Amino acid sequence: MTPGELRERVRADFGVVLDEVTPIGHGADAAAAVWMARAGDARYAVKWTGGGSAAGLLLPSRLAELGVGGVPAPVPTLDGGLWSERGGRRLSLQPWVGDARAVDAGLTPEQWTAYGALLARVHAVPPDDAVARQLPVEEHRPDAVLTATAHVTARLAAGDGGPGGAGDDLVRGLAAAWRDGAELLGALTARAAVLGARLRERPARAVICHTDCHLGNVLLGADGAVWLIDWDDAALAPPERDLMFVVGGLPGYAPVGERELGWFTAGYGPAGVDPDRLAYYRAVRALGDLTEFAAELLDPPGDRAGREFALSVVRTELAGAGLAALAVVRA
Repeated sequence: MTPGELRERVRADFGVVLDEVTPIGHGADAAAAVWMARAGDARYAVKWTGGGSAAGLLLPSRLAELGVGGVPAPVPTLDGGLWSERGGRRLSLQPWVGDARAVDAGLTPEQWTAYGALLARVHAVPPDDAVARQLPVEEHRPDAVLTATAHVTARLAAGDGGPGGAGDDLVRGLAAAWRDGAELLGALTARAAVLGARLRERPARAVICHTDCHLGNVLLGADGAVWLIDWDDAALAPPERDLMFVVGGLPGYAPVGERELGWFTAGYGPAGVDPDRLAYYRAVRALGDLTEFAAELLDPPGDRAGREFALSVVRTELAGAGLAALAVVRA
């Protein structure tokens, strides 16, 4: 969508006249395009996506109604909706709440505590709330990610180089990393399968979970306020689904030490976790990240720089310097 088309669609759907739109480069959602837009003195985040679900807009709106601070609510359309349909995708508008991501700027002790309090407020919302009941429910079934992992393994074993062919140096790098990391991959898949079966027999309290609340989705306002964005994959799940991003952090991306965990729990409360659930969510997340980045290399939708970044992530993970190793070692 061109800037001109975007301005016209936002004007027609939301009644907001944009003066300036700037594409936002970060984010791993290939199905979404995001812009920072100005309308006079106001700034907005404009998102056009075919990924995730409508929960990414319904839930923030509901949380705002319930007084859960730290979650930006969508701007309504002229007809009162939370988004408009454009080209088979959802077009939405939200206030621009901060320029700095916590993963880049870091959090002060006070902000860590505010982040913990924010997540506690979300987890305290009754799961039988009308909007919460529309969320997917965690079933501890890793079948999809295990199938995706096996598919990547089979393609690489068969010498499938994707559109780039066998001469693609990045695919050769992926094949080497996948081969060298075979033992870790095997441990991850076994852990996900075994723990998934075990946890299906041991139901736990389900809460509203963001499911992707790493520090890249935490924005810091100019006044020091902490905001949690990108709710597209929210679900009803045990708290560990979110706490995995804080208890131990994401090695190589957003490590969280004992000091940070202490500041966080000052706002959240005791972050007691079930080791099995924590290990399960780490294993599933690690496999999901690996297969998504592998797909970007095998079926490249973007430029070489993006594919090189994908390969660097896969290499780091399978060399044991990321979440994959944490999922296996710290069960």
